[in-house]
Amino acid sequence: MLVYEKIRSYMERYGIKQSVVARKCNLTPSTFNAIMNGHRKMYAEDLRNICLALNVSPEVFIEVDNKK
Repeated sequence: MLVYEKIRSYMERYGIKQSVVARKCNLTPSTFNAIMNGHRKMYAEDLRNICLALNVSPEVFIEVDNKK
């Protein structure tokens, strides 16, 4: 599952509206929607802002393997 798909799933699971997250991220609703549908690249700054808006760690959406 791609990062934007995980974010979209998380938002759906908790009933969080895209418009609310877009506003908190200082993105237009159409830009946020494009990110959530894979039509626009999600940059690191976008992920950071989305995680801050959702009050979650990026690790919720990105698999981190600390084994070396």
